[in-house]
Amino acid sequence: MYQHIDQEGFVLPYATGKVVCVGRSYRDHAEELNNPVPDAPLLFIKPATSLAPLDEPLLLPADQGPVHHEVEVALLVGRRLCKASPAEALNAVAGVGLALDLTLRALQDELKAKGQPWERAKAFDGSCPMGPFVSPDLLAPLQQLDFSLTVNGQPRQTGNTKLMMWSLGELLAEISGCFTLMPGDIVLTGTPKGVGELNAGDELTLTLDNKFAFTAKVAK
Repeated sequence: MYQHIDQEGFVLPYATGKVVCVGRSYRDHAEELNNPVPDAPLLFIKPATSLAPLDEPLLLPADQGPVHHEVEVALLVGRRLCKASPAEALNAVAGVGLALDLTLRALQDELKAKGQPWERAKAFDGSCPMGPFVSPDLLAPLQQLDFSLTVNGQPRQTGNTKLMMWSLGELLAEISGCFTLMPGDIVLTGTPKGVGELNAGDELTLTLDNKFAFTAKVAK
C-alpha cells in the first residue's frame, strides 16, 4: 500500500491524493517522440490508485505492448492551492522526490492518433511508482535540480529542472488555476529525453540532486 514517506522512511502527515502530470515540459523529450512542442503546459491526471512504492517490485501490465519509463521530479503539495501565484505555489511544496511515469507507449500512440485521452496508457494501477520525498531545505534551489535514471547500470535519462520550458512555480500556478491542489497531491513535472522500454528483472537507480539515490526493480 502506498504512503508518502521521507528519505528516512518515516510516513509523512498527508493523505494520498491525485497526481497531476505535465507532458512535454522538456523540449528535447517532445522532439525525440516527434511531438509538437506545446504553447502552454499539457496537463493530465493520474488517480491515487496509480501510486505505488518505488521500493516494491514494479508490476508491468501484461500483453499491452511496451511499457516505457519516464523519470520525473515530483513535488508534494503541503497546503491548498487555488489560483495561486508562482511564489505562493513554490512555498507550498512540502517535499521533492522522483517518480516514474510508466507509459504504455503503443497504446498511447494509438489513442493520440484517434484524438482520445491518454488515461488508458498513463493512469493504470501502479503506473506511478513514487520514491521518498526530501525536504526542499536539503536540496539545491528547485529550479537547479539535477536528476537521472540508470537501468541495469546504463545511463538512460539525465535532466535538470533549469531546462524546463516553464519554471516549477509557473507550472504549479498554472495547475492551481485549473485544478485545486490539496495537501497530499503530487505534481509530476515532466521528463527529459531518453525514455525507453522496461523489461522483467530490470534494476533501476534514480538519483536526485547528486545526493539522494533510490533503487527499484521490475518484477520478473
